[in-house]
Amino acid sequence: MSLTVAVQMDPIAAINIAGDSTFALMLTAQQRGHKLFHYNAEDLNYADGRVWTKADPVTVQRVIGHHYSFGDSVSLDLGDEADVVLMRQDPPFDLGYITATHLLERIAHKTLVVNDPASVRNAPEKVFVLDFPQFMPPTLVTRSLDEARAFLAQHGEIVIKPLHGNGGKAIFKVGQDGANLSALIEVFNTMWREPHMIQAFLPAVAKGDKRIVLVDGDVAGAINRLPGEGEIRSNLAVGGSAVKTELTEKEREICAVLGPELKRRGLLFVGIDVIGGEWLTEINVTSPTGIVAIERFDGTDVAGLIWDAIERKVADTAR
Repeated sequence: MSLTVAVQMDPIAAINIAGDSTFALMLTAQQRGHKLFHYNAEDLNYADGRVWTKADPVTVQRVIGHHYSFGDSVSLDLGDEADVVLMRQDPPFDLGYITATHLLERIAHKTLVVNDPASVRNAPEKVFVLDFPQFMPPTLVTRSLDEARAFLAQHGEIVIKPLHGNGGKAIFKVGQDGANLSALIEVFNTMWREPHMIQAFLPAVAKGDKRIVLVDGDVAGAINRLPGEGEIRSNLAVGGSAVKTELTEKEREICAVLGPELKRRGLLFVGIDVIGGEWLTEINVTSPTGIVAIERFDGTDVAGLIWDAIERKVADTAR
C-alpha cells in the first residue's frame, strides 16, 4: 500500500532529528514507499467544501544538516489528493491550532487525520486528564489567588503551570511558606486569560516522570524521564534525561482504562505522563513525543506500530 501523506508540522529545518518523533514517523513512512508532503498549519485554505494547502514534496534522511530536501511546491487538496494527514505541529494550543482542527475536520470523512482533529480539539492535555480524576494527584484549576492559597494550605507544597502549556515551560514549585505565590498568580493572570492548573507537589518526581506511548489504545512502550540537576521538571526539552523503564501494575491499570477511550476518539498516537508509578498528570494528544527514545532503550519500532495502525485504518475505510 502506497499512501500520500501530508505532514502538518513546524518548519522541518529547525527540528532535532536525533530525537524528533515526527521525523522518525516520516523516515518510516518513506521506507514503506509512502509519498510525503510537508506544510505549515498557517497555509491551510478553505472554499466550497475543499481544504487545500501549499505543500512541498519532501524526502528525508538521517544526516545532520542535510536531513531533508524539498521538491517543487504544489497546491495539495487534502480531501481528494491525500490519504493521510499527520497533524504534528507543536503547541501552544491557541486559536490558530484550534482553527486548524476545524478545517481538517471538514475532510476527515475522506482523509485519515492523525490524531482525529475534533478529538484533539476536545482533549487538550491538561483538560482531558480531568476525565480520569481517580488517577490524578490533588488538582485545582483556577485564576483565584484565594483558592490557590487555600489549596497550598491543604497540601503543603504545590506546583503551578499554564493550563495549555507544553514542553515543561513555566512550571513553578511553591513551598509551604507561599513565597511568590501571589506574584506567580499575578503573572499567570496577566499572561493567560484561561485558568491555570495547580497540583499538589509530588516528591516522587525526583525519581522520574514516565512517558508511556499508546498506539490505537494499546501500550507501545515507555521511558522514564529524570529531572536535571536542581530541577523539578523532567521534560527532555528542558534538560531531563531518558532511561529504560518498566510499567508498574498501577500504570497498566491506567492504560487499560484509558486505552478504549483513546481508540473510540480516534486518538491513535498518544503519550501519557505518570509520576511515581501511579499519578496521571497529562494525556498528550497534540504532538506527542518519545518514540525515538523508546526504540533506543527497548528496540521497539513504535513508528512502525503507528504506521501499521494507520495503514490498517486506511485499508478498512477503502473496503
